[in-house]
Amino acid sequence: MSEFKSQLVRDLVDRGYLNQATDIEGLDKAACDGVVTAYIGFDATASSLHVGSLVQIMMLRRIQQAGHKPIILMGGGTTKIGDPSGKDKTRSMLDDAAIEANIQGILKPFRPLISIGEDETDAVVVNNDEWLSEFGYLEFLRKFGPHFTINRMMTFDSVKLRLEREQPLTFLEFNYMLLQAVDFLELNRRYGCTLQLGGGDQWGNIVNGVELCRRVDQKEVFGFTTPLITTASGAKMGKTADGAVWLNADMRSPYEYWQFWRNTEDADVGRFLRLFTDVPLDEIARLEALEGAAINDAKVRLANEATALLHGADAAREAEATAKATFAAGGAGDALPTVMFTPDGETTITALFVESGLAASNGEVRRHIKAGAAKVNDAPLTDPFLPATQDLLVDGAIKLSIGKKRHALAKPA
Repeated sequence: MSEFKSQLVRDLVDRGYLNQATDIEGLDKAACDGVVTAYIGFDATASSLHVGSLVQIMMLRRIQQAGHKPIILMGGGTTKIGDPSGKDKTRSMLDDAAIEANIQGILKPFRPLISIGEDETDAVVVNNDEWLSEFGYLEFLRKFGPHFTINRMMTFDSVKLRLEREQPLTFLEFNYMLLQAVDFLELNRRYGCTLQLGGGDQWGNIVNGVELCRRVDQKEVFGFTTPLITTASGAKMGKTADGAVWLNADMRSPYEYWQFWRNTEDADVGRFLRLFTDVPLDEIARLEALEGAAINDAKVRLANEATALLHGADAAREAEATAKATFAAGGAGDALPTVMFTPDGETTITALFVESGLAASNGEVRRHIKAGAAKVNDAPLTDPFLPATQDLLVDGAIKLSIGKKRHALAKPA
């Protein structure tokens, strides 16, 4: 356990969120002296965040749990530019309508995890397009250009790594770190925000904002970044063989979300419990010490806790019951992903595998058939042209499986 005095910094450090901080002792003192207002920015490049972004949302939850105030900054303005951090290619340009639609989708998982409202420690949602779109180009350059040097900007990873890989970096993207720095300055002026949090790849951008607040307004503010979250085997968090683990229920069902956490590698259980759940640290220490088959109890606890936070306790219980019915008893629980079909013989089982998301194409289904991994009602599928008919229904549905852990139901419309 750390020796910091504030609950905020103790929680962030003891639960494993710390990668780098600009002045962690100063932040600790500020958190003891009063309410700290902190923000994280989320660009609206997709209609949902995936589980790789969950660590950032959980940090805002820790801010609120410790009695401080979170700001959820939606990048309506910066999305029009595109953050080059960790990217080899320029992001596609989105229009205002697409950006606004993405913002509404992105905000969905925040509501069960963070209280948004008007009380002192309630989170507020802010869009940086409010100020960025108001600047004229010459005005922006005159106000902020003198505070940044090309020499310094070239040393930051978001620029340096792109150039080292000999990938083009547009002048548009090169401006991104200036815009993010101005975000911190504006949030400090408008909301008294003194802390920016983000992933480790945002360190350079965050330092720029800290320095801009000091140079322009002589304000002391702080930066804090998390480590890159990877699995014990080195895989990037939030990616699986069948795609991104989206946080929105309409893009990744609660059952599939539960199953993602249940499949956590043994070595990651304790770390993920600390980062992604509210389970007390002493209980986590007990769970991560389990060995052999008993570690599966810790994985189920992780899956239940993480799923309950995002989708509710009922969804977590239903997912666990479905998993038990599917894997232990060979059944098919009601929470499995479901597709509807007309049992007239026109639709093939192969088409249902694709429609359910268990496979990306007919060719992939045929490869699974050849490998013996594709099953219908727990029996190996041998004919890729097998029609989906009434005769295949068991308890009102056809159970589709790829391997032992991925399942879906097909029900007659």
